[in-house]
Amino acid sequence: MDPRDTPGYRLHRALSNISNIDIDELDPADRKRIDTAVTLLEQVSLLTRPPATEDAGVQVES
Repeated sequence: MDPRDTPGYRLHRALSNISNIDIDELDPADRKRIDTAVTLLEQVSLLTRPPATEDAGVQVES
């Protein structure tokens, strides 16, 4: 399966693309829409992440 065809990747790309928009060039209504879209994508991203477990094999270097 192509890793680009996963919900997490698509959410990341959407959030990245929206974050790259130059909001200084937009009118206030569009700025509000961008802000709302970013907030919603961040919330969805948090909901779709797999839960972190201690057994996940993740090692932290100190």
